[in-house]
Amino acid sequence: MWMKAALASSLAYRPRLLVLDEPFSGLDPLARADLIEGILASAGETSIFISSHDLAEIETFASHICYLDCGRAQFSEEMASLMARFREVEVTLEAPAASRWNEHWPPHWLRPEACAGMVRFVETNFDEEQTTAAIRQMFGRVRQVTAQPMPAHNSPYGY
Repeated sequence: MWMKAALASSLAYRPRLLVLDEPFSGLDPLARADLIEGILASAGETSIFISSHDLAEIETFASHICYLDCGRAQFSEEMASLMARFREVEVTLEAPAASRWNEHWPPHWLRPEACAGMVRFVETNFDEEQTTAAIRQMFGRVRQVTAQPMPAHNSPYGY
């Protein structure tokens, strides 16, 4: 209720910019939904900047995402574009990965994991042809490559 009251009093002045830092922390799902509904219904022409470490909290209503690291914007783009270029990739190898497979790891492949005949990573610049070609160049023959859209709650950036 305190958050709702604070929001209502802030929006009464019809600000052009509203900055909210982790506004959904500690809220139960119903209170969270009410707060989001209130923000969207009352905002009008207000631009809303929400700082959050959980993309799942904001993915249903955010139009743009900016990732800040140490005070610097690493990227800023529309939510749809961001979600379109991130993929969770799983590669089933013909033979176990060489022990030095990650020495030439592309910088846009994040969170590499390898075990026996499988490698997983997050592709941040997904293009089916280019990603598959890069995988084959790095690992040679592979049995299977699967690329799934990233669920927001598994964001490699933790936002």
